[in-house]
Amino acid sequence: MLLALDTATRFASFALHDGRAVRYEMTWEAGRQHTTQLMPRVVEALEELEARPEALSAVAVALGPGSFTGLRVGIAVAKGLALARGIPLIGVPTLDILAAAQEQDRRLLLAVLQAGRGRLCVARYRWRRGWQRRDDPFLATWESLFADLTAPILLCGEVDEKGLRLAEERGDLVTVLPPARCLRRAGFLAELAWERLRRGETDDPATLAPLYLQFPTDMR
Repeated sequence: MLLALDTATRFASFALHDGRAVRYEMTWEAGRQHTTQLMPRVVEALEELEARPEALSAVAVALGPGSFTGLRVGIAVAKGLALARGIPLIGVPTLDILAAAQEQDRRLLLAVLQAGRGRLCVARYRWRRGWQRRDDPFLATWESLFADLTAPILLCGEVDEKGLRLAEERGDLVTVLPPARCLRRAGFLAELAWERLRRGETDDPATLAPLYLQFPTDMR
């Protein structure tokens, strides 16, 4: 059974996935309490499934972008479990998890996270037998994100009041997806990780590092 952990932002999520189905999933607003809340809830989930820690066969973790502290917690726990149990470790970019939850569409998909001080972490995706990221995640503002739009886009993730207002001003050019589709769920992280496992792709606990965004990039 694969354990998927996402503590990249104030929202935390984990899932237990046996390769065929999500056996358990929990998503909640953890604030800055990831350290104290995460593992007790994972232990409780295993107990409810009547599964022992030895049942874990792999661990996946959201790599970022995200908050410095949140990412450190999730990656440290994932590395510790992988090393202690001798099981594979798989890192998945945070915004890929958001994209994986969306239905097929011909429009460009933008997944966003709040980065503080009016900035956003953004990644762009096109549907090619699944959502494929077009380029590396980058930092932006709502103004730069919507500047010079000429084709309709889909928007998902942490869309605040300012983002909703500016999106509405762009009319049919911007479609903000419903709140349930804007919430990161570790079940999708688990499915992305299983895809990598089946291809024989894993990460080295000694070298796996968080993905932080440092410098803004424009939309051109």
